[in-house]
Amino acid sequence: MRFVKFIPLAALIIIVFISSSMPYKDQTIVPDLMRWLPGEPFIEQLSSLHIPYYGMEISVETRGYYYFIEFLVRKFAHITAFGAIAVAMYIALYPKRWRFVWALLITFFFACADEFHQYFTSGRSASFQDVLLDTFGGLLWLTIFVLIKQLFKRKKGAPTA
Repeated sequence: MRFVKFIPLAALIIIVFISSSMPYKDQTIVPDLMRWLPGEPFIEQLSSLHIPYYGMEISVETRGYYYFIEFLVRKFAHITAFGAIAVAMYIALYPKRWRFVWALLITFFFACADEFHQYFTSGRSASFQDVLLDTFGGLLWLTIFVLIKQLFKRKKGAPTA
């Protein structure tokens, strides 16, 4: 029954693989953003953000409001998806020794494989910056997960007043 712990991990990997297989034109959320965010709310605050990425500067000025928002959403999706993969890997791994490191290392290698896969997808590009972002997402969410897990473990073991 140990394999059951790998089901969420497998599901996440399949979702990322399918997403990476889609050309950009099939994934863009810009038309939705135009409907959901009429009048470009918070444009002044967002205009102060300038993000170096893939050898260029990404900003409202260089991309336009809706494409900049889409960029932020897509990068947040990277952080979240690979964070979930790292946590699922951590849960699935046994024994407990070094599993934080192994979960993060395997997440890094999966991020590399995902970017390699995107290289062959029409309208997509491969970026080592995305690998680093994915790995950061793994580290961030894995750290949060482990800290919360330890907090609950301490509270459970603490004497009641």
